[in-house]
Formats: sequence, C-alpha cells, structure tokens
Amino acid sequence: MKQPPTTSLCTHTLTSLTYGDADLVQDLMGKKTFTEVMLMQILGRSPRPVDLRITDVVLIVLMEHGLTPSAIATRVVYMSAPENLQGAVSAGLLAVGSSFVGTMENCSGLLDRIIAASSPMEEARSIAGHYQSQKSPVPGFGHHLHKPVDPRAYKLLEMGREEADLKGDRIRALEMLSQAVDESAGRAITINATGAVAALLGEIGVPTRIMRGFAVISRAAGLVAHIAEEQQNPSGRFIWETVEHAIAYVSPGAAEEQ
Repeated sequence: MKQPPTTSLCTHTLTSLTYGDADLVQDLMGKKTFTEVMLMQILGRSPRPVDLRITDVVLIVLMEHGLTPSAIATRVVYMSAPENLQGAVSAGLLAVGSSFVGTMENCSGLLDRIIAASSPMEEARSIAGHYQSQKSPVPGFGHHLHKPVDPRAYKLLEMGREEADLKGDRIRALEMLSQAVDESAGRAITINATGAVAALLGEIGVPTRIMRGFAVISRAAGLVAHIAEEQQNPSGRFIWETVEHAIAYVSPGAAEEQ
C-alpha cells in the first residue's frame, strides 16, 4: 500500500505549535529572528552565521528598485481595489519572473552546468556563445540602468569573497561565465545583481529551483511599502491616465494597412 504524504514543517496540539523540532513559543518567539526561522524552514537545518549574513544582504538588495513592472502592477491594482491589499501585493509578485527580479534562478542553472562540467571554462564559453548566437542576454548579465557596472553586484561578490566559510565555487563559476560573456560580446558586460545573488545563494546551499522564492519574499516587503506610499501619495490613477493618453488608438483596418 502506498504510504500517505508527510510534512516536517509544522504541527500543533491544543496548547502548542511546533516548527520542525522547535517549539514556537518556547524556542523561537523572542529568541530567533525572522531570517533564522525562514532559513530553518526552507533549508531544513539550523543556519550558520554566514548564511544569515548572506541572506539578509540578498533580501535587502532584492526588496526595491523603484517603479518597476511589479510595483506598477501593485499600485494600479490597489488603486482599483483598495480593500484588497493582499491582492495588490500578489499582482506585483506575479511579475517576479525570468525577465525581472527572478532571473537569479536562470543564472544559477548556468552556474550548475559550469560546476558540473569536466572543463568548466569551455562550458562557460559554450553558454556565452549560445546566447550570443541567439542575440539574447545571458541571465545574470547586463542592466538597462546600471552601466558600466551594477554596484550592487560587485558589493555582493566582494562580501561573498570575504566570507571564509564559503567554498567559493559558485562565485568562481560566475567569474568564468563573466569572462566568457565579455569574450563573446567583444566588450565588458556587467554582472547584474541577480547574477551575484545566484552565486551567493548557491554558496549557502539554496537549491536553484527554490531561489526565486527568496525574490518573492523580499519583493513582497517592498510592495507593501509601495502600498503604504500609495495610501499617502497616490500614483496609480496617474499611471493609468498617462498610459491611456500615451498609447493612441488605431482602428483594425488602419493597422492592417500599415
């Protein structure tokens, strides 16, 4: 007979609630930080001091980047349905994907390939050449605002290199890929923040397939801040009206003639 599924995350009785092996009231409340408990739950182990330092700086870096698609979505949905704060936040979180914010997952997959290869540098060059032939940006590289470097990325990597408890293999893989990307492009292409985040989260043992979750956690906090500002200084209707006036209507018949 097939065994039923189980969970190790949480259980409760009439008088207690347990996270993993820790009693919520006796072991966690007032004794552990949110980041500690989050990593304990996601990674299934007690986090090291280095894990906490890396995670905190990553969450700070990913939390905010101004009026990006996710923030715009949140503000416009909140303007439309102010009684539904969570709906507005979730609307913004739907924009955390392979083009914005969540690209660390795509980059981390490339780092996995480089680390697993018998010739890591050749694999890095193969990856860079593939994206060059497709005329597509390599995940984790390039930025439309930050040039010639993304200062967040270089600060993250500097902090990662200073951590003696990290192996450094993911950082080295990113450096190889950066060299290959520059060679393929014939010019320097900046490592962006999500590329550095991919390397650092990998260094502390976060699996590639769960990395985007850290962007979701961080960006949720940023979107709540956007709603707090929207309540005091609304911009949702301005965004709507600006788009409505900026995009001209063209009848289907005229569009076909163009």
